[in-house]
Amino acid sequence: MIDASAFHDFEHAGWERAAEHYGDVFGALTTQVAGPLLDAVGAREGTRLLDVATGPGFVAAAAAARGAIVTGVDFSPAMIGQAEQRHRRTADLTFREGDAEALPFDAATFDAVVMNFGLLHLARPESALAEAHRVLRSGGRYAFTVWAAPETAVGFDMVLKAIEELGRADVGLPEGPPFFRFSAADESRRTLERAGFSDVDVRTVPLTWELSSADGVYDALSRGGVRTAAVLRAQTPEALAAIRAAIRRAAERYRQGDRFIVPMPAVLASATR
Repeated sequence: MIDASAFHDFEHAGWERAAEHYGDVFGALTTQVAGPLLDAVGAREGTRLLDVATGPGFVAAAAAARGAIVTGVDFSPAMIGQAEQRHRRTADLTFREGDAEALPFDAATFDAVVMNFGLLHLARPESALAEAHRVLRSGGRYAFTVWAAPETAVGFDMVLKAIEELGRADVGLPEGPPFFRFSAADESRRTLERAGFSDVDVRTVPLTWELSSADGVYDALSRGGVRTAAVLRAQTPEALAAIRAAIRRAAERYRQGDRFIVPMPAVLASATR
């Protein structure tokens, strides 16, 4: 049974720890979907846009570059610090602490709300969708991204298989919603419609993760993630060494010259308030 408060606190502590690494290890990958995400909500000059779970602020900055009036919120003070440091000279862009499950804004404040890879880290994703619906004006647009299932987002597949075969997945972490729940288009569509959204569209966006080392996948997930990072930290030294070696071998299959090109597609869901 999920203890939502315990999982929320676990994710909060994890992002405080991962904040200094996330932008460097995942930024080049996750920003690839910023354009499609902002297109899905019609972000343009003058759009009042909220970027929920803004992290280092990459999508928020991309929206501001289009002329939108942007607020980025994140429940991690460390992440807000990263965003402010990276984008302190960007006009029409502000950052503040705020929880996706209880947004600190009045109803109908924004024309568009986006969340880039944040929904899969929430204890109560339905609450976050309800909050996005609340703060949008009538006719406003909402969009989120999540990772595709590990069979196609193969960076995750490498790590999950190595842990299953060589270590332990059940290490006593607070239970949360399934990480790949919204990878299924039908589940994303149903949940958005239950939250009151209409005109739902769900599609896959092909992304590739370009890495300079066969250790890149392990390093990114162990330093810049939360759930998987915690599972890795809980392994014995012997199991961890074996897991890292297995991930390195799996990454070699994606070598192209001196780079490693790993498929990491995303699911993009969008809808109208």
